[in-house]
Amino acid sequence: MNDIKKKFTVFHLSGWLLTFLFFCWVFWSEGHPNWLYLSSTIILAGIAVFYSHFLLLTRYLNRKRYGLYLLGLTVVLLAGPLPFLLAEGGSNDLSTFLDQYFTKLFSMVLLCVVLSWGARATENWFTDTLKRESSQKQAAQAELAYLKSQINPHFLFNTLNNIHTLVYKQSESAPDAVRCLSSLMRYMIYESTANTVPLEREINYLQDYISLQQLRYKNAPVVNIDIAGEINSCEIAPLVLINLLENTYKHSPARLNIGDIKVKIAIGDNSLTFMTHNPIRSTGSKPLDEPGGIGLDNVKKRLQLLYPGQHTLKVTSKEEFFTVELTIPCHHLQNHERETNMLYN
Repeated sequence: MNDIKKKFTVFHLSGWLLTFLFFCWVFWSEGHPNWLYLSSTIILAGIAVFYSHFLLLTRYLNRKRYGLYLLGLTVVLLAGPLPFLLAEGGSNDLSTFLDQYFTKLFSMVLLCVVLSWGARATENWFTDTLKRESSQKQAAQAELAYLKSQINPHFLFNTLNNIHTLVYKQSESAPDAVRCLSSLMRYMIYESTANTVPLEREINYLQDYISLQQLRYKNAPVVNIDIAGEINSCEIAPLVLINLLENTYKHSPARLNIGDIKVKIAIGDNSLTFMTHNPIRSTGSKPLDEPGGIGLDNVKKRLQLLYPGQHTLKVTSKEEFFTVELTIPCHHLQNHERETNMLYN
């Protein structure tokens, strides 16, 4: 908002300076001996009328106090020609004075009033547009934060129980499970607050999630993940892929064989394609004990907020298998950005 006010201040100053230079050129080219004095006094008179009406618009018309605005406008119109007459030296003859008075009223005063109204309307339009865009942005950010907060907490409780079992049995995989959970939580709480994150970091998050989910299965690994392209070459919105991966577990049978869930990630020149393929739980079979999570409807909402008109989400459901294919824009990194991310990771 302050930036808009600064820009309008610069615009006003520039406008008055150009007008002043124009009057200087006119009076100087006509050979007027007091061209500088005359130009200065006319500009000062114009400023007085312009901002008197500008102030009325701001204080009264914007607040819908029409009576006070009309009263103030009447005063401005009646008194407006006087500064111009004083600037040029008014005549003592009443007839000549009235002729000059109405000439200044219809030529200079009305022009200043119309220009001030246009300036006020333009500034109001820009300010209202900025406020509306700011409100929409805040609403979108609030909804995104809400959708992020819906990421399944039940998974974390199950994981902690599984890690507790591993520690109790003094399993060698317990330290790796703790590391994966720590990395996952750090990413969710701290790193995912950015607008975009390196794709490599998002994939590491998916792999940590897969490793922790794998604790519930004896067959290893139940997920086959295939990656094509340079994962350190681009950035995407954080936590935009995990929802689809989470749903593969949620809607798959409780018992999975090796490679039953397939995940493919393809990095193109300007886009990223993420595809999941999983078996569908048969009717009457025991569901995976993991309620909650984000459904496809909420995933679509979040994608619409993050990539409006820039993504495609294709869902295919057959008798035995469920396939989801998502394509989103991928912001490619420059070489120095890649090096920074490599050092960070």
